[in-house]
Amino acid sequence: MAIDVRGLNFGYQRHDVLRNVTFYAPAGKFIALLGKNGSGKSTLLRLIAGMLPFRNGSIKILGQDITSLHRSQRARLIGYLPQFHTPFFPFTVEEVVLTGRAAYVFSVPQRHDIEIAERAMKEIGIEGMRNRPYTELSGGERHLVMIARVLAQEPKILLMDEPLSHLDLHNQMRVLNLIRKLTKSGLTVMAVLHDPNIAFAYADEFLFLKNGSIRTIDAGVNPWDQSVLADVYDTPIETIPYKGRALVMPV
Repeated sequence: MAIDVRGLNFGYQRHDVLRNVTFYAPAGKFIALLGKNGSGKSTLLRLIAGMLPFRNGSIKILGQDITSLHRSQRARLIGYLPQFHTPFFPFTVEEVVLTGRAAYVFSVPQRHDIEIAERAMKEIGIEGMRNRPYTELSGGERHLVMIARVLAQEPKILLMDEPLSHLDLHNQMRVLNLIRKLTKSGLTVMAVLHDPNIAFAYADEFLFLKNGSIRTIDAGVNPWDQSVLADVYDTPIETIPYKGRALVMPV
């Protein structure tokens, strides 16, 4: 298993955010994390990335306890894409992407690191803006740069919090098709997605959070079943069969 979470609990002071979360994520798969706003999706990603302490439970990454890993070890195993990134200095796009190599660079980036950054920029389609100041980019352009940065990190597991936010349809498809390509090469991707239609069209596995807990699905019931989605999102849902899965429409 790429990710093994058992009995995980987390909260801020007296407010519980996650309760007894247990799940397993297989390697080389695209796992969509779905649920209403405030259900704990972003917090769960940050916990798996080792960015937050937790009260009890366990998180293992490729068989290793997350609490036993040094920061540089985590950086070589886990790439994390946040929802938002605030720029402070006018670094060029290439310089920002190169910061993804921090876990491998001891003084200055070597030719190998530059080549990896160039490949990441090309995969995302931003090689033409390599010399532009990051602070002058649009929100969507910045998001593409941050995706290239985390790809340059060359992680084994990629955690993405709303990777499609700020992106137009063309770039959404570019990122989703790239995720498919990367998982076929063995990378494990877990992403928070707001649109269940995109999730059902592209993802391999589906994980639902409701009120801080995993919403289990009964045997024989599909994740895109109308009753499952209506319960997860607390809203009337209509599903239309499509290519073996379903399209989701609000009633």
